[in-house]
Amino acid sequence: MVDGSSTGDAVVDPVVPDDRALLAAHVAGDPDAFGELVRRHRDRLWAVALRTIGDREDAADAVQNALVSAFRNASSYRGDAAVSTWLHRIVVNACLDLVRRRSVRPADPLPDDEARHPADPRDAIGSRVTSIVVEEALATLPVEQRAAIVLVDVQGYSVEEAAQILECAPGTVKSRCSRGRARLLPLLAHLRNPDGGPHVPPGRTEATSPTGPTTSSTATGPPGSTGTTGTTVEGGQHG
Repeated sequence: MVDGSSTGDAVVDPVVPDDRALLAAHVAGDPDAFGELVRRHRDRLWAVALRTIGDREDAADAVQNALVSAFRNASSYRGDAAVSTWLHRIVVNACLDLVRRRSVRPADPLPDDEARHPADPRDAIGSRVTSIVVEEALATLPVEQRAAIVLVDVQGYSVEEAAQILECAPGTVKSRCSRGRARLLPLLAHLRNPDGGPHVPPGRTEATSPTGPTTSSTATGPPGSTGTTGTTVEGGQHG
């Protein structure tokens, strides 16, 4: 018989609830479950919003509104997609609605850690210029094409995942990406190196887009906090 207090007893790690369990716990009244769910996914949600909208304050508004909506309407989750997909769908829809209402165009370069703290300070100017050019090019696309490009080429989602988020057929996502890339190509072609290879600032990863210079560095999300009444997103914070 093994003594429960024996030092030889195996230590059992606590079970970490998955996303569905956290959402179900939130619906059942757990005051901390939704906050944990948001902490798991907020960086990618923020990055998608920032790349789609191109303005920190407007992106913060979109994420804030989306997460409050998700918090209040969690019982509407049908389980037909991953919880992360469901959250992204709400955020993307909030972004698309805001862009259509405000005709948002980015005025400032989007922040990223590499631009602020490049591995080599001499690369700071090149990284910043590339970021500005890419964001300005994305801003010229119709918002539906922009959202597809951001999800697939910038954030690295599969076409099928992007289709679930955008609530359209995979063929529609492919078409939007193809047309968006064709429009971006002449705007970004000058960023390619003289030898024909794409110009990718050090520390950043080239996206799958045939346009080449579009990068997949994840925009750093501001430190957020959640409570039982909603979620706060800093960086253009609005209550």
